[in-house]
Amino acid sequence: MNTAFFNRFSLDLTDEQVADCSHQGPCDEDVAYWSKRIVRPTDITAERLAAELKDYGAWDEKQLSDDEANWQRLIWIAAGNIKDEK
Repeated sequence: MNTAFFNRFSLDLTDEQVADCSHQGPCDEDVAYWSKRIVRPTDITAERLAAELKDYGAWDEKQLSDDEANWQRLIWIAAGNIKDEK
């Protein structure tokens, strides 16, 4: 198990999830697949997740109001962070 640490929480991903969600090219389909299978920790609430992603400055308020998209963004970022740290 691998852990990605954020300011407000952490997220654990398997090696397979990291590889599938952080490869070259578009990862959208892989992230969408895993977003339905990764159990979301209870401390990653919609509010905390949106606040965490807001710190990146890459998404506007309207985009950050979509919790499902935010969950997928977090998985993608977590996978990339874990891959970069290895």
